Amino acid sequence: MAVVAPISFAQRIRDLAGQDPDRPAVTCGDRSLTRAELDRAATSLGHDLRAGGVRVGDMVTVALPNSVDWFVAFAACWKIGAIPQPVSARLPVRELTAIVELADAAAVLGVEEATFPGRRCLPVGYTAPPVDEPLPDVVSPAWKAPTSGGSTGRPKLIVSGDPSLFETDGPVPLLISPGGCMVMPGPLYHNGPLIWSWQALLWGDHVVVLPRFDAEQTLDALDRHGADIVYLVPTMMKRIWSLGEQVRGRYDLSALRVVWHLAEPCPAWLKDAWVEWLGPERIYELYGGTEGQASTIISGEEWLEHRGSVGRPARGTVTIRDEDGRDLPPRQTGEVWLKSERDTPTYRYVGAEPRRSADGWESLGDMGWLDEDGYLYLGDRASDMILTGGSNVYPAEVEAAILEHPLVHSCAVIGLPDEERGNNVHAIVQADGALLPEPELLAFVAERLVRYKVPRSVEYVSEPLRDDAGKVRRAALRAERVGPVAAG
Repeated sequence: MAVVAPISFAQRIRDLAGQDPDRPAVTCGDRSLTRAELDRAATSLGHDLRAGGVRVGDMVTVALPNSVDWFVAFAACWKIGAIPQPVSARLPVRELTAIVELADAAAVLGVEEATFPGRRCLPVGYTAPPVDEPLPDVVSPAWKAPTSGGSTGRPKLIVSGDPSLFETDGPVPLLISPGGCMVMPGPLYHNGPLIWSWQALLWGDHVVVLPRFDAEQTLDALDRHGADIVYLVPTMMKRIWSLGEQVRGRYDLSALRVVWHLAEPCPAWLKDAWVEWLGPERIYELYGGTEGQASTIISGEEWLEHRGSVGRPARGTVTIRDEDGRDLPPRQTGEVWLKSERDTPTYRYVGAEPRRSADGWESLGDMGWLDEDGYLYLGDRASDMILTGGSNVYPAEVEAAILEHPLVHSCAVIGLPDEERGNNVHAIVQADGALLPEPELLAFVAERLVRYKVPRSVEYVSEPLRDDAGKVRRAALRAERVGPVAAG
């Protein structure tokens, strides 16, 4: 069988437009673009950016909110060989400036003109003058360059090791059904939503994006568009479940084949609830980093046999090592190390150095263990672990117990300094303290956890503690309460 050469992302977008120009490509809120409209808009913006000095290999910082314009921006970058570098549209100017300088971005999309002198700046809502002339076919040396602050709070770029090439005869990833429909309620600047959305679109799916996550609107989008695949994080799953059976029952999810969840630990009780509601055959979980060295996948059916696991390696390899770098046997907890099976790098950092062993394994800082069948079970990151009275407490376990309470919307658990115990377990809880007094909440948690893991103090807040991608910055929360020096 003849090998089919990969084509550029730009060519793939053109091909899709040629095959079915009027089919919806992307919808967000009340705006929708057909395949042909997406291709034309991206071509026009590509001409505009190139005329403004953007060249092959340049980074373009995309600070746009969830929108059809976000997709146009990415496609325009690929059409001129630039590297799209997504960030939150709500970043403070100081943090955005640090990232733009780190990327040495040739253009910044989503900011007012002249925000960054010497760089092309285009505001939200900008529409490039229409240009129908096709652009030369080029390939971006990296198809994406997301940012991550990690546990340090210092931004770094994670530049993909893959160029913007599409393998037309390659395996369809992520259980996508070409020509189907994906609902994406997550923030597109995060790596997971970015990958799922673009892989779906490039494989011919209609991608339906929510401007911002809303539990009932997610169900409505699944019903209204007959979507067959959805991307969620456990924070979203909790909010959807909290709608109650009566509300959930209003929506027809019969077309839904696959529910992906990732990005944060999923409490066992919540996964049980979704498995019982939708069936284990629809539920899939993935663990991996933006760096892409390795990833694990587990189906709902497998999970029922390996409760608490995040699966076996679907790409790359995984091992568990102790502090001295020695591989640990099954069921012993240590640091999770990952290794790519590729001959070429899966990523490169800008602004940081990888944690890499002499034999080529890399760590993202997660802790965990493997069972005898090679299934991975995760704890928290080593930097998040709380040492209290000589015992180790993993915040995710405490957070899972707190989140079982129906009045809790979100929570984060950190360690606060204590002269006698070293640290005390402190819970920051998004809930109404008048409806859920601290003694009642602590009694609820004490029924689920051993005594030393039960928080010694509770703080109530009104704002969400995790973003729509399920991310929480425990180090920042701790620093706000005890100062950056003590927070380490």
